[in-house]
Amino acid sequence: MSHDKLNKHSEHTVDVGTAEDVEKLMRKYDKESNTRIWEGKSAVIVRFIMVAFSLYCMYSTLFSVAALEKRMTGFLALVIIMGFLTYPASKHHVRHNYIPWYDFILMAVGSSCFLYFCFSYDSLVRVLTSASRITDFQVIIGVVGILILMELCRRCVGIPILCVAGVLLIYTFSTGIGIKRIIYTLFYTTSGVMGTPVQVCAKFIVVFIIFGAFLERTGIAAFFINIANALVGRFAGGPAKVAVISSALCGMVSGSSVGNTVTTGSVTIPMMKKNGYSGEFAGAVEAAASTGGQIMPPIMGAAAFLMAEYMNVTYAEVALRAILPAVLYFTGIFIAVHLEAKKLGLKGVSEADRPKMAHLFSKIYLLTPLVLLVVLVSTNTRSMQFSATLAIFATIIVSLFDKENRISFDKILEALEAGGKSAITVVVACGMAGIISGCITATGLASRLISAVVSVSNSVTFMSPTMVALLLTMVCCIILGMGVPTTANYCIMASTCAPILITIGVPKIAAHFFVFYFGIVADITPPVALAAYAGSAIAKSNPMKTGINATKLAIGAFIVPYIFCMNPAMLLIDITVIKMIQIIITSFVGIFGVAAALNGYLFKNMTVVPRVLILVAGIMMMDPQLVTDIIGIAVFCAVIAWQYFGSKKLNAAPAV
Repeated sequence: MSHDKLNKHSEHTVDVGTAEDVEKLMRKYDKESNTRIWEGKSAVIVRFIMVAFSLYCMYSTLFSVAALEKRMTGFLALVIIMGFLTYPASKHHVRHNYIPWYDFILMAVGSSCFLYFCFSYDSLVRVLTSASRITDFQVIIGVVGILILMELCRRCVGIPILCVAGVLLIYTFSTGIGIKRIIYTLFYTTSGVMGTPVQVCAKFIVVFIIFGAFLERTGIAAFFINIANALVGRFAGGPAKVAVISSALCGMVSGSSVGNTVTTGSVTIPMMKKNGYSGEFAGAVEAAASTGGQIMPPIMGAAAFLMAEYMNVTYAEVALRAILPAVLYFTGIFIAVHLEAKKLGLKGVSEADRPKMAHLFSKIYLLTPLVLLVVLVSTNTRSMQFSATLAIFATIIVSLFDKENRISFDKILEALEAGGKSAITVVVACGMAGIISGCITATGLASRLISAVVSVSNSVTFMSPTMVALLLTMVCCIILGMGVPTTANYCIMASTCAPILITIGVPKIAAHFFVFYFGIVADITPPVALAAYAGSAIAKSNPMKTGINATKLAIGAFIVPYIFCMNPAMLLIDITVIKMIQIIITSFVGIFGVAAALNGYLFKNMTVVPRVLILVAGIMMMDPQLVTDIIGIAVFCAVIAWQYFGSKKLNAAPAV
């Protein structure tokens, strides 16, 4: 069944939100959705700028031999121009073909600050050999450039990360470091705005974003939904299981929890409501699964390639380490929707509404660009950016075989425009991450933060110091991750939080996975749960209740990171085959216990005692140690027997 046909059918049978409802809610909560509306000639001009930016990024990352500072400042200047053309000062300024005069000034001045450095680089590089040689005029250029970039961050990313950057800037000035040295570090070197996050973003993340935009136009989202429907649609609560699988596949490509929730949710949420799930549960399933797509290998919303760069390991190693935690996450959601279906007595999708697998195999070629990308990168045949560019051309070629989704010249422009627009928030957030990192480096704050974390950890007597440090880091990651795109999110976490964990003894790979997971789950963690809010807009449900349900469904993402930090065997590090088999079996049984405890149903509705027991047993089995596994299995089996025979007795009792 096609995407449009299924969506149309569902809208006539259940009460779901329209595209306007979703847009209204997202403009209210999501900074990235609050954009200007361009029409006519203005839209053509803006499209031309976005397309030119995307083409420039592809050319620059592949062929440019200009100095790094030249490429980065030119890159940031273009982002500022696009940013002010796209994002208004507030939602009250969202009007057709409207931009106030002061935004033109901010756009012109902000971009000029970075272009000044770009075009004057050859002469400046001979003069600005130290902070003492910077002039007052150059200080002003740097200050204005940074402030305008921060204003753009307020508009398109949000307040949390801006507050962190602002507080660190104030702290940096308060330490007595001169303004010349601060501006020199943050604006004129590669230790600030032009630091690693922006460099990585310009080097290949933008190309991956453009690739995702092209891939969406091949109809791959509908293909994934139909594949999932054909595989699991027939089982109890089939539509929810379709949502879990399809959103996992679509989410790993899209790189946006919120965007994927809206795209696949427009199909899966009406299906779930029609099947009998509540609006809060349906919206939560889609939001949790779409968010999980960001941790699903092999793509992980492009984060897998970022992690390889930051940790200085191969892409194949990152993808391998990510498999078990990601599968556990989705297994937890899958079990939860199955138990909910059994509790409500829900059926699967009728045979007439399920696509035929034979028909879907005829479109298996849609996966060619993804397979090509993964093979090229994992075998180190080509660089990441070159592989992504080849995958873009493969996407265009593949689309020629599908009359319904053939990529025309207009669609090419549309994809390039979408890629450029999507890159704005990522680049700006990465720029803020660079400022944060620069301030921490300039002040030596990293060592103080580590000392503070260790001090607080040691002062808590009822919990291990490492566990306290992990809890503090989790809270920090969730706050910093609010409303921030996946790739920029990880850049921020890798620059600020991961080094703290590594210093206190957490293995590097585990530390990076930890901060990545908790940065991602910010999208479904109230009070700022943007993916859950998007799901609630489609499901016409209460946003906060939807967010709470999504958090419960995604409980694996809150438990697994602690386990692999305390015992890296969960990431398949330094283990034997026997140990790996033990971990896989007990972890899956454990996540079943946790999901059953949170759902409150196992053969029959559970009371408090069995729910607590099976929750504890589940968590113990997810810890890769033999003692905890044995105890967990014993308790788990006891609860299973208790519930099973209790349900038999209940069913055998005569009706009153």
